[in-house]
Order: sequence, then C-alpha cells, then structure tokens
Amino acid sequence: MFNALARTVATRPAWILGFWAVLLLIAAPLAAMTPQRLTGATSAIKNSEAERVNQLVVNAFGQRRIDSTLIVSESSTDPSDPKFLESYKRLIQQLEAIDGVYSVTRFDASSPLKLFGLVNGAHITATILETRLDKPEAVLEEIRGLTKVAGLPDTKLYVTGATAVTKDFIERSESDTKRSELAALPLTALVLVLAFGALVAAGIPLVIGVFSITSALGLVYIATYFFPVTSFAQSVVTILGLGAGIDYALLLVNRFREELAAGRDPRQAASNTVRTAGRAVAFSGLTVAIAMGALLIPDLLFIRSIGVAGVLAVLMTVLVSISAVPALLAIIGERVNSPRKWQFKLTSSGAKNPFWHNWAEAVMRRPLIAAVLISAFLLAIASPALHMKLGYTGAFGLTTNVESRRGLELIRPLELGGSLDTFEVVLDLGTQDFREARAAWRKLDATLAGWQDVRLVISPFLVGRSDALTTTSSGNGITALTTLTTRSISADRRYLRLSVIPKDAVPPPAIPGWLERLRAAGAEAGFKTVLLGGAPVGSQEFTDALVGSIPLAIGTVFLATFVLMAIAFRSLVIPLKSILMNTLTVGASYGVITLIFQNGFLAGLLNVPTDVGAIDSSLPLVMFAVTFGLSMDYEIFLLSRVQEAHLSGMSTVDSVKAALERTAGVITSAAVIMLIIFAAFVQGDVIANKTIGVGLFVAVLLDATLVRLILVPAVLALAGEWNWWMPSFLKRALPKISLEH
Repeated sequence: MFNALARTVATRPAWILGFWAVLLLIAAPLAAMTPQRLTGATSAIKNSEAERVNQLVVNAFGQRRIDSTLIVSESSTDPSDPKFLESYKRLIQQLEAIDGVYSVTRFDASSPLKLFGLVNGAHITATILETRLDKPEAVLEEIRGLTKVAGLPDTKLYVTGATAVTKDFIERSESDTKRSELAALPLTALVLVLAFGALVAAGIPLVIGVFSITSALGLVYIATYFFPVTSFAQSVVTILGLGAGIDYALLLVNRFREELAAGRDPRQAASNTVRTAGRAVAFSGLTVAIAMGALLIPDLLFIRSIGVAGVLAVLMTVLVSISAVPALLAIIGERVNSPRKWQFKLTSSGAKNPFWHNWAEAVMRRPLIAAVLISAFLLAIASPALHMKLGYTGAFGLTTNVESRRGLELIRPLELGGSLDTFEVVLDLGTQDFREARAAWRKLDATLAGWQDVRLVISPFLVGRSDALTTTSSGNGITALTTLTTRSISADRRYLRLSVIPKDAVPPPAIPGWLERLRAAGAEAGFKTVLLGGAPVGSQEFTDALVGSIPLAIGTVFLATFVLMAIAFRSLVIPLKSILMNTLTVGASYGVITLIFQNGFLAGLLNVPTDVGAIDSSLPLVMFAVTFGLSMDYEIFLLSRVQEAHLSGMSTVDSVKAALERTAGVITSAAVIMLIIFAAFVQGDVIANKTIGVGLFVAVLLDATLVRLILVPAVLALAGEWNWWMPSFLKRALPKISLEH
C-alpha cells in the first residue's frame, strides 16, 4: 500500500492535491452546516426505569409529555407597580397565544409555589410555561423572541428550562470551538515558524489541520442523518484535527527536509517520506483510532456519537497527512525551506542536538532514581481522582453568565431551584385494592412533604395541605382537586403518582441519596413496588450505565494496543511499559480535573462554578480516549527511533540516547502546539470544554516532559535487553512492520 502511494506521490502529486481540493469543496458547506445538526447532551437510557415512568405518565395517567420553561425577571421595579403589571400582562397574553404553549402560571397567580421575592435588592419573579415536547426548540425561539421585546421597565428577562439549557449548551459549545480555533492558530503558526525556521514549512501543518477538520465535520454532518450526534463531538473533531493533524504534518515535513538535506530530489524525497514517516503516522493514527473506539463500546448514543466523530477525525487526519502533505511537498520542493534567513533550527531540524544528547546522558546515569521519583510524583498528582464523583451536570455544565444558568441561579433563593429536578414517584399497586392503599398513599405524601429539602409534593392531598389552593370559591377548589386527581390516579386505578419538587437543584452527588430515601419511604409506607422517574433519575441511570461500561472499554483499548505494539516492536515488554506509562499520564490528568472542577481549586481563576461538586460523567472516558491516543503518538515517535537504532546494532542504552537526540525536538514542538490548542479550550462557557481542555493540557505537559523525556527512557534503560523479549514462536507467527520516521 505504502509503496503504491509513494509512487503516486512521486509521479502524480497534482492529482492527489486535485482530489483533496474537490473533496474540500464538497465538505466545506457540509461542515458549515454541521453545528445546526448537532444535539445537546442527553441522559436517556432505553428500557430504563425513568423511561418506564415516562411511558406510564402518558399511557396510564393520560398526561401529555410536556416541556417546562421558566421566564425569570430581575428588576429594580416592584412587580406590583402598575406600569410593570401592564407590560407583564401584555407579555403573558402574547405567550399564551404561541402555538404549543399549553399553560402559563403567572407569578401573581394562586399557587403553592411562591413565584416572586426580593433577593439581594432585586425583585425576582418566575413565570412557568408548560409547552409541547415534540418541537421544543421552535417554541423556545418564539418565547425568547417575545422576552427580548417585552419592554418591562428596568427589567432583565432570562428564559431557562431543560430545552433552554440544551440550546445554550449547543450554541456556546459552537462558539467556544470557533473561538478556540481563532485563538490557537496564530500562536501555533508562531511555534511552527520557530520549529522549522521557514514560513513555507510552518504553513503546511496549519493547512493540513484545517483540511482534516473540514473533511471530518463534513462526514459528521452526513452521520447526523443516521443517528443524533452531540455538539461536544465538534470539540473532539477540532482537538484531533488540529492537534494530531499538525503533529503528523510536522513529522512528515521534518522527514522530507532530512531527505532533501541528504541530496535527494523533491519527488524522491516525498516518496521516501511516505515509506518511512508515512508508515509511522498511519500506525500512530491507528492507535489513536483504537483509543477513540473505546467510546463505541457503551450502549449510549451520546457517547457513541463522540466516538464516531473521533474515529472519523483520526481517519481523515491520517489520510490527508500521508497523501496530501507529501504531494504538496513534492511540488514545493526546496521552497519548503524558504525564506532561509529565518532558519533558527531551534527544535525539529532532524539532526543530532547537543542539548538533547546531554539530557539523555543525565537520564541514563541514574535511571532508577529518575523512574522512582517521576512515578511517585505522577501517582501523587493522580491521587485526588480516587475521590472523583461523576454525574450528568445539566445546567451546571454552563458558566453562570449564560442566560439559562443565570435564570436558575436567580430563583434558587426563592426555593425554586429544584423546579427542573422533579422526582416522579409511581406506586404500582398490582392486585392490591385501591381503597386499602389510599391511607398508605396519604402517609407517604405527608412523609415526603415534611422533608426539609422538599419544596412541594403534588398529589390530590395538596388541596387540603396548601393554603394557596384553598380559596373562597368552591368551584376553584373542586377544579384543582379534579385536576390533581386525574394526574395522580391511573385510569385503571393500578398506579398512584406523586411529584416531588426539591427546594434547590439536586447536584449529581446527591441524587443516589434522594433515590435511596424515596424508595425507603415508599417501602415504609407499605408499597412493594416503587418506580422512580424524572430528570435526576434519568441522569443517574445514564451515569451508572456509562461508568459500568468503562472497565470493558478501557480493557479493550489496552488489549488492542498491546497486540498492535507487540507486532510493531517485536516485544511483549515494550507494549506493557507503554500502557503503564500512558495510564500514569491519564491518571494525573484525572487528578488535576478533580481538584479544579470538583473540589474548586483555582476555580475562580478559570471561571469554573464551585457549586457542582462533580465531573460530567461522560468526560473520564472521553478524556481517556483522547489522552491515551495522543500520548501513544509521542510513544511511537520515540520508540520507533529506539527500535531503529537497536536493530542497527546499538545497545538499548545507546539506542535510547540516539532516539532522544533525534526525536526530543519533534516531541517538544508537537507538545507546545498541543498545549496551545488545549489551552484555548479553557476560555469558554461550556464546562465540559473547559474540563477536557485543562485535562489534556496537563496530560500533554506531563507526558511530553516528565514521561516521554525522563520516565520512559529511564524504564527502557533499566529493562535493558529485556525490552525486546518475545517468545520465538510469536516472533515467527507475527507479521513484520517497519516504523521508520
């Protein structure tokens, strides 16, 4: 394959570039439309308890599946002011006229909820809308359109709710990604100029990165017609397209320049680049793809969509790198070094570097001390991850300046923060007589209503318990009782329902406690079957399903990587060492994100909310896939040179020294570029982007310095000739792969 590609690059470079140009023209408009096709994070699990409760609410209780939207006002004007009320009344009439709005609960309406109050000197009101669930985005757009022109005096309006949070998540994720790209590209270009000492050479990796991202996003657009793809997939595509694409291009350009320096003509140099560095790039890409494949194992569309996007990004990055880059180099030729007056030769000249030679000598002198100290340091950094708490963060996945998150913050002092975290309790009576169960039902209702962290329990007993629903009009009382009875007792009288609204938003770590208490209360009241549903239950089920799949996902990646590296390096020790080293890197990044995003360390500096107390449950597996895959890039860059030197007759120690002298510059340049890209993701409004940005920044920083330049060489030196141990029958059975670069 590579020989055929090498010949094509040497003889038909214009054809290859023409093919990619056409593909880019097709992919560009699709890539531009991709963000509009992406969805927000979802915690839905098929055939789960929460889904069963949802079905019962519709089928057994005859209730419409609705979406709840809140309009929160923050005003310096008293809400009882006539001018305010006039504008507010007009807004309510407009909201009620929207097709898809079923009901509007005003802040001044008779209700068991106190929908207004004075908080920190500002008048806060909340208006609750029940809307259709089949087209929530369209209804939300109309609602937000009306709030923008409402004209309430000295008032700011915030629209929040599940759909609003999802909408803001998608939009902010897209804007975060664009801002990150714009911030990273100029700094990346500067690093490449310093690394190559030539504008032309520096420009090629940037072009390839853009090519990779555009083509991958075009494929993601097509994928959205087959299954929903989360908006977070766009960030993963950008990270892999820019990071890996620039790394691979850097490696290829560096090898091409070596070939030119050896006296070969441009087309022969490009051909040799494909045969040597091209193989290493393809192998590296395969290891990254295997790592991203871990996301395909959980039976969760949300996670699998990220995995598909990641695999597509790696695939396109590798294909562009091993074909378009050498084809472009074959045409450019010696001009890749232009202008020559800027050839600083600071890092990736490809020649032996005295600094890295001395570095290698220092590491080799005391490898045991280096290995022990670095391992202990990484384990210490990783230790906070032992206490990592996971959960679906919802609105807490946004910074507090985002509209939907800000609205929820404002109503928390009114004890309405839990209005989006309602627990649905469905009691299955089975063959039990309804009249016998009524007393137990009332007992359970009273128990739950008496909990200090419960704002309201919605049931038929609410009429007698709430002064707000006890009016002088018997008709109103009868209507309220009829409505509550219909929503609480199934038509066949087999199921009873209670809706429990907490006083405040329920953070992910608190959900298991709520579920345990609710089940215990139901059992204590005498009910054998207690079914729980609602948003918190669904999110906990998502977390449990994802966490339960992590061992299989990681184990599969370890096994596949071990086999692949055993084939490439003809060793059983090297792949085991590589997996352990990369696991240390992943663990250290987990420890840091736990300290920052869960425990609040440096939270203010990074604009991270401190009231979440958990890491989004999707991030550990996503971070493992990206971190493990990209770390393998550096591992292969180094080990392939070690193997090449060892096969030439050098001892293991001398092979490691020679490899460091030639690859440390490339690894350093690649790492600096990665750090710039990941740092750009930290400045955003989506906490998931911030988390993965910080986690990957730490992982690459540690991996490219302590791990790849100290720990790995030290462990290789300690293992000596055992690095190349493999039973003879395996050596004969396994195919041979060359990874020169």
